[in-house]
Amino acid sequence: MTTHLDQYPVVVIGAGPVGLAAAANLAERGLPFTVLEAGDGPAAAVRDWGHVRLFSPWRYNIDPAAARMLTEAGWVRPDDTRLPTGAQLAADYLQPFADLPALKPHVRYQARVAAVTRLGLDRVRTAGRADTPFLIRLTTGEDVLARAVIDASGTWNTPNVLGASGIPAHGETSAAAYLDSALPDVLGRDRDRFAGRRILVVGAGHSAANTLLALAGLAAEAPGTTVTWAIRADSPARTYGGETADALPARGALGTVLREHVESGAITLLTGFSVQDVTTGPDGVVVSDGARTVTADRIVAATGYRPDHTVTGELRLDLDPILGSTRALAPLIDPNEHSCGTVPPHGVDELGHPEPGYYAIGVKSYGRAPTFLLATGYEQARSVVAALAGDWTAARDVQLDLPETGVCSSNVPVDADRLDSSQSGQSDGGGCCGAPAAAEPAGRGLATGIEGGLLRTPLALADVSAGSTGQAEQAGGCCS
Repeated sequence: MTTHLDQYPVVVIGAGPVGLAAAANLAERGLPFTVLEAGDGPAAAVRDWGHVRLFSPWRYNIDPAAARMLTEAGWVRPDDTRLPTGAQLAADYLQPFADLPALKPHVRYQARVAAVTRLGLDRVRTAGRADTPFLIRLTTGEDVLARAVIDASGTWNTPNVLGASGIPAHGETSAAAYLDSALPDVLGRDRDRFAGRRILVVGAGHSAANTLLALAGLAAEAPGTTVTWAIRADSPARTYGGETADALPARGALGTVLREHVESGAITLLTGFSVQDVTTGPDGVVVSDGARTVTADRIVAATGYRPDHTVTGELRLDLDPILGSTRALAPLIDPNEHSCGTVPPHGVDELGHPEPGYYAIGVKSYGRAPTFLLATGYEQARSVVAALAGDWTAARDVQLDLPETGVCSSNVPVDADRLDSSQSGQSDGGGCCGAPAAAEPAGRGLATGIEGGLLRTPLALADVSAGSTGQAEQAGGCCS
């Protein structure tokens, strides 16, 4: 059945990995589409962290629909066992895909979205809403009409603040010149900003861990470089993660090496440190938790990201009050509840809003939850596009092909670009770690190696003892 809405394309916001996966599925199903990308080319955000190597091998980072289209065009698929960098993901996969004749005419660059609404309707008006096209206004003032909107804009441009209370710390805005967001290219493009300086890294996720290891390497090469790591938790155990028990060996190796640097003194760890004040002065920038202070030349705020829902303020969104995902998806990804980050397969039914035809997919769909995987986003894209095509059987047949959970031994070097049996210490098998260990039931997602995600570990408040050195006993293991 066709309606007058069918004269308009499906608009995809964002030409990153998941946005392009949505475009691949739309192209395969013959649905008209337009991709709006704010950057100068595809995967603009990915290129920003192009120096970082992914934890998961190529096998899990290529969308199946995109792979089919590329293969038909003669593309040579990268080795599924290798771990790509962000730059390789963009250059060897996303750029060639965006350049395919079936995609290129439909992708617009430097097209930043300012707002998404319904043509002639604000959020209050109900009559005729489902039959009214979406209006996407660009920052240039141009209006684009759409039958449906797939928002894959991500969260890269909306990092969390440094302040521990969810708002900027006192003085944080004034100290912006001293701040870097997560994943600066410490050993490459940004080296001069960090070499020979006192660096404070705030945050306890994998972005913080990656930056800390790079800084430790820089400190070994550039005299005068010192590295301090501040976390709100009482223990760094969740950042160390599963180590050798991690289902992704490269991620486990990250925690192992980070622990070694802390124990050797190459990185000074401050636990129970919640940033309250940031003050600039002649000797640099002083960061305080109300009881202790750290003086630094630069601060890396690796404190995570949050979705920007302001552009969809005139749409009817049913957002979880904690995570900012849909209410239906939140219980499946809530880091306060999930042991080791297992995420059930999910699709259009969990991603829908009271606003018919609008779907946020990819990392934005997870709100503030940190457990997103590209493979999950690709399945979201497939499911949503199937629903838009009217194929609800396919839309609801959601499946995930992810690394097996369970314990797998690994001594993969932190900078290795390949997973194989000689590195993992396992015989050849079906998983990223060789032969799979006792797996979770079918349909479960990836183990992050973190019990309860971000918030299960108790957080210390600002009234910590002034005499604390921050060198708390470091607990080991997969979960804290």
